[in-house]
Amino acid sequence: MANVQTSTAYIRWFDDLTIKDVDTVGGKNASLGELIRELQPKGIKVPDGFATTADAFCYFLRDSGLDTFIAETLAEIDVHDVASLQKGGNAIRQAIVTQPLPTDLELEIVDAYTQLRSRSVCDPDALLEVAVRSSATAEDLPDASFAGQQETYLNVRGESDLLQTCRRCFASLYTDRAISYRIDKGFDHQQVALSIGVQEMVRSDLGAAGVMFTIDTESGFPDVILINSAYGLGENVVQGAVIPDEFYVFKPTLKQGFDAIVRKKLGSKEFKLIYDTGGGRMTKNVPVDSSDRHRFSISDSEVLQLARWGQIIETHYSEQAGTPRPMDIEWAKDGITGDLFIVQARPETVQSQKSLDCLEQYRLLSQGKVLATGRAVGSKIGTGSVHCITDVSQLSGFQKGEVLIAEKTDPDWEPVMKKAAAIVTERGGRTCHAAIVSRELGLPAVVGVEKATHALKDGQAVTVSCSEGDVGKVYEGTLDFQVDRISLADLPRPKTQVMMNLANPEQAFSLAAVPNDGVGLARMEFIINDTIKIHPMALLNFEKIDHWNTRSTIDTLTRGFADKATFFVDRLAQGIATIAAAFYPKDVIVRMSDFKTNEYANLIGGEPFEPREENPMIGFRGAARYYHPRYKEAFGLECRAIRKVREEMGLINVKLMIPFCRTADEGRQVQAVMAQHGLERGSNGLEIYVMCELPSNVFNAEEFAEIFDGFSIGSNDLTQLILGVDRDSEIVANIFDERNPAVVSAIESVISVAKAKGRKIGICGQAPSDYPDFAQMLVKAGIDSISLTPDAILSTTVKIDEAEKSLKERICQQS
Repeated sequence: MANVQTSTAYIRWFDDLTIKDVDTVGGKNASLGELIRELQPKGIKVPDGFATTADAFCYFLRDSGLDTFIAETLAEIDVHDVASLQKGGNAIRQAIVTQPLPTDLELEIVDAYTQLRSRSVCDPDALLEVAVRSSATAEDLPDASFAGQQETYLNVRGESDLLQTCRRCFASLYTDRAISYRIDKGFDHQQVALSIGVQEMVRSDLGAAGVMFTIDTESGFPDVILINSAYGLGENVVQGAVIPDEFYVFKPTLKQGFDAIVRKKLGSKEFKLIYDTGGGRMTKNVPVDSSDRHRFSISDSEVLQLARWGQIIETHYSEQAGTPRPMDIEWAKDGITGDLFIVQARPETVQSQKSLDCLEQYRLLSQGKVLATGRAVGSKIGTGSVHCITDVSQLSGFQKGEVLIAEKTDPDWEPVMKKAAAIVTERGGRTCHAAIVSRELGLPAVVGVEKATHALKDGQAVTVSCSEGDVGKVYEGTLDFQVDRISLADLPRPKTQVMMNLANPEQAFSLAAVPNDGVGLARMEFIINDTIKIHPMALLNFEKIDHWNTRSTIDTLTRGFADKATFFVDRLAQGIATIAAAFYPKDVIVRMSDFKTNEYANLIGGEPFEPREENPMIGFRGAARYYHPRYKEAFGLECRAIRKVREEMGLINVKLMIPFCRTADEGRQVQAVMAQHGLERGSNGLEIYVMCELPSNVFNAEEFAEIFDGFSIGSNDLTQLILGVDRDSEIVANIFDERNPAVVSAIESVISVAKAKGRKIGICGQAPSDYPDFAQMLVKAGIDSISLTPDAILSTTVKIDEAEKSLKERICQQS
């Protein structure tokens, strides 16, 4: 948009600003100017507006004499005393909001508002609706977010309301939390001024709005974009008033043109913030209809559009800074036009500041009763006594080291949040105020915990754990935990590939930081059991299920999916895609489902579809199911999910593995079924491996090598079947030992055959994780890769490196 207006002494139009104007209009307004000037030509839409300058703020304080009063009042405040902070902050704010602006400044603001209305496409007979945002000259910096320190006002209409709101914005530079935050961060109050941004409203009250981060907010994984969305104006998402929808988009394959949404989570979205047309208020919260709550607030195409914009913005700001610059972006969807807009963009200030040279891992050393669960923020653990706060007036009673429990937090709570050992809120998502501040303070937090203020009682000792993946847990009692801090600078990288065994997709982004060569075993069963929960044949034959409770449970879990089979495909695809994205472009070997019949029967609706077996361990499992009429159709759903991951999301680093394949002929039948579903070995680089976990896999290794791309040794089952031992039997379990000479001989034999046939061979069993000497034996046998549990990777990597060096020395001595 061409700027046909001219700036005045105290007014600057957004399209006349750049990111270099922070000293003039603050970080928020400078960034809006940068977006409009530099990125609007690239298709990013940003609402028009103008800013008052920092000089206007200083002029107002100086002209009214408030500057002296503020300095004297600030000098008397003890920020460590909540009562003192509240009293002094309130006195300053009241003095500012009751003081009229200088006449010439008022005239400039009113004139700019009139010009903005003439530039707008709004109804000529209606008042222009604007958002009035505070923009301090020390905020939105790469190492200090000042998140929510000053106020934003929405749906401001008319000159009188605008001028009153401008004074309220000026006053918000002295909110209790802003005063406290500046002192904590070492900023001189007198050196910080406030600019006001006046921006045309996007009618997201009729649409949707939210927040977008160009980095994973919990792990710092840089290759995803996190988008939170809810109906109505965006303040509900920012403040954590609702549990929003959540989307993860994978950047590398998004750039390649794929539909790269690797994870979606439906939020409850209980309320939406809309315009208030009466009563003197500007906005109000109203309940969301049940039908809208049970569907996503924006479409997949809109998610992808926002993600593309996020990439453009991140790239631009990174180039400006000369260093990677993940971004924290607010967006809105106009419910009238359907257009998307970016309304704010600032640097992300937590994960981007962390060192990449050291891993910090929190581990619970014991378990306890789980009192509540929600969305984990961060990966730490905290303990303390519960202190529930239901109103801001109760803040002064909060003591250092307590666990803060609240419906939600807002910026006024920050002076006590930094005293907390952990934070738990009933509402909010991973981009809400409580989450952002908890990360910046380095505190564990669990958000979106239903009825937390009822389930957790004042004075109760609890442990808040965010160390177990996406789900944060509040345990009863004070549990012991350990913090491992591991330097990665000197960790060797052996020639033998060190891969990872992984089941939980929600741990993938954080575990990807552990040095590795990919995933040697991604277990499909965890995703089916934990996320899907329903037997696939029950989904395919839903109309035939006559058990009312089962039908009701399935209906509830698959709500929003017209086709229940698609629920299975999409959820499985998202779980696999999350793991594949975390380790991209390194290989991720996904094992097709390997439940036993008794385990399948325990899935919802599963019992009618499963035979009863005396010994499920060697019964109807693995490859035998995939081509059998009892399960073949369900296996087709697994194939559809894999095809979606590889072809629609572009994650061709996914390789497949067939478990418990008894004969080569069985392997051929399985591959024939896979080909019918578009998974043909060799097509688009697809590799298919076989688990080597049966004596027949060892004895007939040459035949298996003809039809598979490689082997992955499953040492657990192989040991049981070679020794004839049930490792779960307390009577004979002591005989189970992967280091038994018979087992070692079998493993050495199959490695030899695989190498001779030019096939890849690795191991994904438990033995190398438990016994470093076993890993050393594998190196000497010439294995290509060793896949380990995450907690064993670092120590075993060192042992593998030592084994390689020892072997090399021995060869040199012999020659």
